[in-house]
Amino acid sequence: MTRVGYRFYRVVSWARYTVPRRLTPAGGLVLAATLGSGAIGADMDRSVAFKAFAFGLCLLSVAALLACFFRGRFAAERLIPRFGSVGQSLTYHVTVRNRTSKAFRDLELLEELEDPRPARADFPPPTRYDITLKGIRVTRSQPWPTRHRQAIVKTVALPGLEPRGETEVRMELLPLRRGPLRFIGLTVARPDPFGLLRGFVRVPAPQTIVILPKRYALPPIALPGARQYQRGGVALASAIGESEEFVSLRDYRPGDPRRHIHWRSWARTGRPIVREFQDEFFVRHALILDTFVGPEKAKAFEEAISIAASFACTLDAQEALLDLMFVGAQAVCFTTGRGLGHVEQALEILASVRPCREKPFEALKDLVLSHASGVCGCICVFVDWDEPRRELIHKLRAIGLPLLVLVVADAVRASELRSQTDEERPDNFYILETGKIAAGLPPLEGIL
Repeated sequence: MTRVGYRFYRVVSWARYTVPRRLTPAGGLVLAATLGSGAIGADMDRSVAFKAFAFGLCLLSVAALLACFFRGRFAAERLIPRFGSVGQSLTYHVTVRNRTSKAFRDLELLEELEDPRPARADFPPPTRYDITLKGIRVTRSQPWPTRHRQAIVKTVALPGLEPRGETEVRMELLPLRRGPLRFIGLTVARPDPFGLLRGFVRVPAPQTIVILPKRYALPPIALPGARQYQRGGVALASAIGESEEFVSLRDYRPGDPRRHIHWRSWARTGRPIVREFQDEFFVRHALILDTFVGPEKAKAFEEAISIAASFACTLDAQEALLDLMFVGAQAVCFTTGRGLGHVEQALEILASVRPCREKPFEALKDLVLSHASGVCGCICVFVDWDEPRRELIHKLRAIGLPLLVLVVADAVRASELRSQTDEERPDNFYILETGKIAAGLPPLEGIL
């Protein structure tokens, strides 16, 4: 049954992708009329609709045959940006060259993206089969992957191509999912003489663009914590704020590093003089991302990544460092803010984050607690609120760290969490419902 379901999914998804590309708007109308007349005119002796069905079928067949005669040799080159963002349209330019001595008119340009459909091994299997009097009922462990498109690219009309000529057009792309978006090539299409079906000539043009997570506009937030001494901060933060700030000159003391000796003053006074520096004090926060989710919480996980990306962008302009912590194939702690790390790097890391299902939640707890002594406060973005997460918050509160905890959940789970009372919840504990994240963020203003 799983094999049959996977084949059915492949066929249906192929048809949903291929038919709109091959058929022109006029061809879609003819196909719909043909199918409708075929259903009505099943009785060939009594219904004239069968004649309309036969005419439409013949028209589509001839159009398909004529579309096959479209031939040409083309070259194409894109000029695309390095990054895009989910839900934000981006434009780029494509140069198309005619490599034949024949002129072409009425051409269209389509993009060819990598097939995002899951392989057979990754296809979600059913949980069980229930045989009843009405038939076989299949209960699935996770929903069908119906939304397999990574982006929407509009079809663009090409100006006439002269022999050995070239033209440049602007394409518009709307990313739907984060992560690397891989282009395979471009397709030059031309409608048949009836204008019903397109004939294709494919041009290889592999390229990749990284699609960053969706971001929300965060209100001004006074994050918890104050400046504190960072052990090893001088070496760590060599490019930020108060790093190794010169204070004064003084006499040499045993144990002072030789690199701090002020040679000119030594030569002038005849005794060793060293430079004295200010210790490194700065604000540092931890942004903790929960990656321990099951397939049923895929939407909440994507929203959690978007919230984390929003904080990473907002805090970059503030006087603080931000440690992004999560667990994937390995534990990750990436520091950004105040010139130490670029926010684009943090967003690129978040674009490639995947759920962690091979390790326990304790891996994240160990990562956070190992860095807790150097941070001033924690922003926790969870996808659930259960005992392992309560235990992590309990340990952070015992250390005395200010906390901001955001739990992302669907409508049912969010309602359950709001109805519960829990002493382990910190003061700044907020539940955000999927699909209503933007509406849930404004109350964060001025809470800390």
